[in-house]
Amino acid sequence: MSSTDAAEPPVKGGSGRQPFRFNFENTYALLPKGFYSRLDPTPVRAPRLVKVNVELAVKLGLDPDALTSPEGVEIFAGNRVAEGSEPLAIVYAGHQFGHFVPQLGDGRANLLGEVVGRDGIRYDIQLKGSGPTPYSRRGDGRAALGPVLREFILSEAMAALNVPTTRALAAVTTGEQVMREEVMPGAVLTRVAASHLRVGTFQYFAARGDTEGTRILADYAIARHYPEAAETKQPYRALLNGVVSRQAQLVAQWMLLGFIHGVMNTDNTSISGETIDYGPCAFMEAYDPAMVFSSIDHQGRYAYGNQPPAAHWNLTRLAETLLPILEQETGSEANALVSAKEALAGFITQYEAARVAGLRRKLGLFTESDGDAALAQDLLDRMAANRADFTLTFRRLCDVVDGSESEEGARLLFDEPTSYDKWATGWRQRMEVEPIPASTRAAAMRIASPAFMPRNHLVEATLNAAVERQDFQPFEELLDVVSRPYENRPDLKKYATPARPEERVSQTFCGT
Repeated sequence: MSSTDAAEPPVKGGSGRQPFRFNFENTYALLPKGFYSRLDPTPVRAPRLVKVNVELAVKLGLDPDALTSPEGVEIFAGNRVAEGSEPLAIVYAGHQFGHFVPQLGDGRANLLGEVVGRDGIRYDIQLKGSGPTPYSRRGDGRAALGPVLREFILSEAMAALNVPTTRALAAVTTGEQVMREEVMPGAVLTRVAASHLRVGTFQYFAARGDTEGTRILADYAIARHYPEAAETKQPYRALLNGVVSRQAQLVAQWMLLGFIHGVMNTDNTSISGETIDYGPCAFMEAYDPAMVFSSIDHQGRYAYGNQPPAAHWNLTRLAETLLPILEQETGSEANALVSAKEALAGFITQYEAARVAGLRRKLGLFTESDGDAALAQDLLDRMAANRADFTLTFRRLCDVVDGSESEEGARLLFDEPTSYDKWATGWRQRMEVEPIPASTRAAAMRIASPAFMPRNHLVEATLNAAVERQDFQPFEELLDVVSRPYENRPDLKKYATPARPEERVSQTFCGT
């Protein structure tokens, strides 16, 4: 299949076109039609606004008041197409839990267009849950309210934690119902991303032997995300280097926060290095490298501790798609293989360096020492053996350093407090090597270790309130807390407290 052939015939929705200025620039729509299908969102019966992200709107140069107007709500619901928008659904492929699917694509999403934010960066604006597309695979193309609010909370929490991520601009209910395991209220999420290019996007063209399509996509990715690569002698190798580096940094950040993505398929792996597609994701409470929450991850392929090798595996699939253009770039198939392997080898080195550096920050260490990785790993091993809460352990170490709280608070997170004591002796000795004031050390540690993250039982309670009672106040409150995760807020103790046994959430669900 040629890159200039249509992936599927264009589909038109029934929405009317009225002026509403986003100042869209649609570079993806300028690519050959084999990269997408043109279609408008499918209108819904009775849209109602749940939330507009005012801070993000301002960052994008948009007027929050206009976004909350009836016209804005109709755009977020897919009932109206904004002036300058060229809605489309992107086609891609992907390995899903290791099994290759040659055509996936936006089965329930419309890319409305791109805007250039106040920071000069180009962003996609996409509706998720906006109706069926040629890639829906017999699905209804809709989203349920619970998963929409989950993605809103989790993605905004990640942004506040300074982790590269897609973000939520708005959420609306549709006045319609969707059928999953049960009947649920429908909703549409407006998602903002640096782009929606995925490893699976490259796989789609590679699987068809469409080298020209792969080259066009690579050139687009370079221009949009890695412009410095265009200045090198081997731009496609530089592109691969860049994606490897960003994924290494990203996964290290996940690991340093106890985050489990849950569905690290190649179609959920962003070329830009953002966290994307929040389905059955979760943050750990009791530290356990084998922890799995996703109800569809039966073998633990994407367990917390498996995330680094899973990312490396996904990057290897990307490298495979680039081999034909790497061969042209390097002069031979053998040289292309060497080039790809060299780039992939950098993942482990960069990931481990980022992880250890992050652990040093969490332990309040300002200089490098050969024993730091072992010291950190010893703590993690003791946390795992004693079911210590991941977030609270590191946050309470901050209090231990500046003396704002008794050391007993950290000790009692461990089933056997003496296990903590044995580790803490070596930690104190290591800190004594650095003549850093306690207040300075603790302040630096608090920047690396949040007080709040979206604890699973709180997220579920919030979603239940919204879905079952149309009560969105808990959603607003939790969103406010996780949007300021590093602040000391003693009045919000319940948001920092681990779940009681009867509150624990053992499974999370994809929502598609």
